[in-house]
Amino acid sequence: MLRHNDNNKWYGVVLEVSADKLGLPEAGIIDVLNVKSDPLLIGSLRGQDGYFPAYHMNKEKWFSIQLGKPELDDAIKDLLSLSYELTAPKKRNLKSSGKNQGDSSNGKEKEIDEG
Repeated sequence: MLRHNDNNKWYGVVLEVSADKLGLPEAGIIDVLNVKSDPLLIGSLRGQDGYFPAYHMNKEKWFSIQLGKPELDDAIKDLLSLSYELTAPKKRNLKSSGKNQGDSSNGKEKEIDEG
């Protein structure tokens, strides 16, 4: 399991999955990496060889990538990086909150003399 140190959210997990649970005709166990991604990207990748709806996760935001396929190595690095970004703690932007800066000691907004 790969998770952030600061918020403990997963951004990747390696699983051993029965091939039939992934819709594959062969028997046996397949190693997969589950990652979070953009739903539009997931839709375009799912039809390609080695990509599957997420095993044991939200299938709209997560998907599984078959491991052990050298042709997917570069894509795995990129998708793991994207998953890391998508699961990172949200950065708060005080300017975009739409509130005037207030006096934190009493919870009231400071009056500004524009005068």
